Amino acid sequence: MSDLLWRPRTDGSRGPKPALTLDGIADAAITVADAEGLAAVSMQRVAADLGFTKMALYRYLPGKAELVALMVERALGGPPDLTGQAWRPGLRTWAHSLLAAHLRHPWSLEAVLLPRPLGPHETGWMEAAAALLTDTGLTAAERLDTFAALTGQVRVNAQHAGTGSSSEQHIVVAITNVLTDHADQFPALAQTMDEAAADSDRDHAFDFGLERILDGLQALIETRDKAQHRMPE
Repeated sequence: MSDLLWRPRTDGSRGPKPALTLDGIADAAITVADAEGLAAVSMQRVAADLGFTKMALYRYLPGKAELVALMVERALGGPPDLTGQAWRPGLRTWAHSLLAAHLRHPWSLEAVLLPRPLGPHETGWMEAAAALLTDTGLTAAERLDTFAALTGQVRVNAQHAGTGSSSEQHIVVAITNVLTDHADQFPALAQTMDEAAADSDRDHAFDFGLERILDGLQALIETRDKAQHRMPE
């Protein structure tokens, strides 16, 4: 029944309206996950919050895997409109948009790793990235690896953001405590920490990593392009 993700969301004009809708079920589940995490979501819990029995919910979808798929579709939404954008600014927009979607719903980082059917929104994110890379000269494998690298960059930074600033501060404090007594053993780290403390333009790990990925892609694409247009000797 994975086709339920692809059905048009229409109320219909004939016959009695259904007591529940897939979007309404997804919204109720998202409310639980946003407040308590994905582990708190179950068919029984969502049904109870909607004022129905668990068996009533099974009339609309077969199980939790499909429920999670509905949640991801609803929470992430579709990709940004990248029409007419060149590959580099397009991928930058794509990555920032995906990061923002995950930050709005931190549980989605766990949800996208679970076995589940894919819907049009989630597939659309992949299509948008693939379309930007189609005419770059990258091989199919390289385009897939680019997608993996970008989603990895998004994922790592979304996870760090989800732990709150206190997590990063704990690491900084721990390093500082070590260097207080042992700076002479770690001179490069001590210098780096001193310079970072005085640097007002820091804490941009996502953009820094994203731009380095894009730099690498651009260098590869330009090298390939030059090789193809080089005149034979």
